Amino acid sequence: MFKTLWLTGLRWLWLVVIISICDMYSKYWIMHHMFLHETYHFIPFFNLLYLHNYGAIFSFLSDQNGWQRWFFISITLIIVIELLMMMYCNHASNKIANIAYALLIGGAIGNLLDRIRYGFVIDFIDFYICRWHFAIFNFADCTICIGTILLIIKKFNFRDESS
Repeated sequence: MFKTLWLTGLRWLWLVVIISICDMYSKYWIMHHMFLHETYHFIPFFNLLYLHNYGAIFSFLSDQNGWQRWFFISITLIIVIELLMMMYCNHASNKIANIAYALLIGGAIGNLLDRIRYGFVIDFIDFYICRWHFAIFNFADCTICIGTILLIIKKFNFRDESS
């Protein structure tokens, strides 16, 4: 059975583990080295800004009374299960799709663990231009975006990867 799983996209689950660990460590470091709402200025367009996000992307639904926590946990679990099934159905040699799925799953698990443990997601990456600040995000959000971009590239790339 293990040999059969090794031939599927689940072979790339090691990447999910690495992403989840990096995300958890980065958030641990922020929580233990910064105060909530504290800003650390790096360079003219990048700060570390420690925030708690009770919503989703761009703080969507963050102003609700707590039901959104369980909603986002449920949605994330469904998405992770679906992506794992897609990896299982993929051949291991389908690298771009499997890496994209692993990036998505790893990022989703990182944010899921925050929601389960704390009821919010820890965000800290702040890019800005002059006074305009992009949404504050975290390492897991970066991997989710990269995974999505890879899937879009894969969708428009019609050559066979396995050859």
